[in-house]
Amino acid sequence: MARAAGNALEAVRAEAADCTMCELYRIATQTVFGEGPSAADVMLVGEQPGDKEDRAGRPFVGPAGRVLDEALERAEIDRGAVYVTNAVKHFRNEPRGKKRIHRKPALAHIRACEPWLTSEISLVQPRVIVALGATAVQALLPRDVRVTDARGTLFRDRTPPTLVTVHPSSILRVRDADDREAQMDAFVSDLRVVHAALGV
Repeated sequence: MARAAGNALEAVRAEAADCTMCELYRIATQTVFGEGPSAADVMLVGEQPGDKEDRAGRPFVGPAGRVLDEALERAEIDRGAVYVTNAVKHFRNEPRGKKRIHRKPALAHIRACEPWLTSEISLVQPRVIVALGATAVQALLPRDVRVTDARGTLFRDRTPPTLVTVHPSSILRVRDADDREAQMDAFVSDLRVVHAALGV
């Protein structure tokens, strides 16, 4: 069963590599599909690849990924046992000199990538999804759900249940060291809700 799901995921990954459903493929290096066990209990859904992810072709390998790794370790969640992906599979950016500046994906980009995310959820069949930030929440939950109001909340009426929290990049933007640590503690606390959702 797991092998069949893994093979199916690889087939979808190959198909997504040629995606031209929105204009972002013209400015991104490549499609960045999800990765992780094909039968993971937990799926983490972020916003979109960043610059490093776009170049590497892998999700959450840049600075935000390092924050996520630390938070998962502190929350006692094995990064190698979770499936990580993004709501949008191409890097939306604005060139400025030699740099590419992140731009938030639009609703049209989320909708264009919806079939890929839906396929990942259907094939992996996680027991719980973690929506990291507003774009992921927009892709997975009703339009009136806001991260500021719902963070730490597990929406058990969803299939699978979906936990809302911030995107780890938001912690990177906090300049004061004490405030940043407080935000990290809150993020870890949110992630610990996963244990309750899994009954462990």
